[in-house]
Amino acid sequence: MATSTSTTTYTTTASHPPLSPAELSYLHTSLSTPHNPIRTDGRAATQFRPLTAETDILPGANGSARIGFADGAQAIVGVKAEVERTVSGGVLDREAAVEVGGGVEGGSGDGEGDEAGEGTGASRRGKGGESSWVEMSIEIPGLRDDDALPVFLAEMMREALMVSGAGEEGKGEGGMAQGLKGRLVINGGWHWRIYIDILLLSPPLSYPLPLLSLTTHLALLSTKLPRLISKDEEDPMFDDDWAAAEYLYPRRQPQSQQKSHSRSQKTKSQIPSSTPLHPFRPPVTLLVISVGDNIIFDPSREEIAVAEAVLAVSVGRDSTSTSNNNDDNEESSTLKILSIRTIDPPSRMTNPGIPNSENAATIGFAAGGESETGAASGIMRAGAAVDTGEDVAGVWRPRRGGVKRSVVSRIVRMVLKKGGVGEEVMEGLEGVEVG
Repeated sequence: MATSTSTTTYTTTASHPPLSPAELSYLHTSLSTPHNPIRTDGRAATQFRPLTAETDILPGANGSARIGFADGAQAIVGVKAEVERTVSGGVLDREAAVEVGGGVEGGSGDGEGDEAGEGTGASRRGKGGESSWVEMSIEIPGLRDDDALPVFLAEMMREALMVSGAGEEGKGEGGMAQGLKGRLVINGGWHWRIYIDILLLSPPLSYPLPLLSLTTHLALLSTKLPRLISKDEEDPMFDDDWAAAEYLYPRRQPQSQQKSHSRSQKTKSQIPSSTPLHPFRPPVTLLVISVGDNIIFDPSREEIAVAEAVLAVSVGRDSTSTSNNNDDNEESSTLKILSIRTIDPPSRMTNPGIPNSENAATIGFAAGGESETGAASGIMRAGAAVDTGEDVAGVWRPRRGGVKRSVVSRIVRMVLKKGGVGEEVMEGLEGVEVG
């Protein structure tokens, strides 16, 4: 499992909701209730906000999607593809391509050129494409294009998109060689360049990562590329019939048919299922917080304000490698973690509450109900300003420190387990009609 971790600061206009220390303490106490957190909107710990989704809303794009949350937040994603000539990275890349191509020294000029050209194309297809072939931009109302938040979100989602499926080999049964990178390769001299434009229609009421990630996932699922009619290393020519276009992420036959084929025709009598099994799909980045011993998915603005840890978990589906190793294991998951990023929680920037025993304005009443005068009162008031650093029930105090390893392990298990949060999200997105 290849994962990467980093930390970013949550800096938006909605990062610090106007909540008093008493309100923050109330929220933290409710969310940290053992085994049953009480969320502000009544959802379960692993329940996502209701949403509406549709695809193919932009006629001029190769793929597009729109998702709207129940709180009014909406996002539109458009995907555009264009053909671009492939430029070798340097002398070392060209030498490696010739070596892989198996050119014969001392041969005839025509034969050697043909073999070298075919070898270069084969090596390019086997090696896969480059990460620079995919460009992603995010526009958030109220923020510049070069602000830290949209730049970080775009790079985080693009990184997970390019890493997903990087270890795949071959296109067996609907797979994608080298993941998305391999899909973008046309031949040794040409490739597809993908532009992903993300627009958040409403001001960010909370951290917009889940909304943008889900919308991008659907837009990529609906993306189509013209069918290639040229062969090998010829200049690319495509079919003009858009009805014959191929999906960027190919479809696959029903799951029951795949199982019957892998078990050597042992289950031919089984009725085929209408639910397709997709071996490779775009990744989804989930936003997860921890409050006390509870782990909460898809947090709201108020819940993030009291979170002790905020994590962005990128997960992708890759069933080809799993099916090869676990053909008879019905409980194995087809998901894998692509990256885990820690986000600096905004709760660390909030002001702590002051208990009555340390408050200079109420220490006289807390001590005996009568205010004191003279030197003794001055000493008590001076000592009241000293923060003991101890947690007091009902008093808000921002949590300090990092994330425990046990918390990260629990989050990974909840995402990757069979029938867990990751599979629930992926299956929900597959239920959206595409095309």
